[in-house]
Amino acid sequence: MSVTTITGREFNQDSSRAKRAAGQGPVIITDRGRPAHVLPTIEEYRRLTTPKGGILEMLAMPDGDDIEFDPPRLDLRPRDVEF
Repeated sequence: MSVTTITGREFNQDSSRAKRAAGQGPVIITDRGRPAHVLPTIEEYRRLTTPKGGILEMLAMPDGDDIEFDPPRLDLRPRDVEF
């Protein structure tokens, strides 16, 4: 995947070049020398914006069976406090 950078002026003058370049990778469009926009293909846009499942799937750790976790015990006994 290659990244193409073009100026806003170049994009306005030859948008078909930007569309062709987006087929090879994202196109960064600059405004006054600074990145301002990114032009991906529709397939890449959908891949980036499609949810990957519910919250459980996002938090799941399929290989997490071997993680050791031993949290400290919480001490809820009353304590004397001086003011």
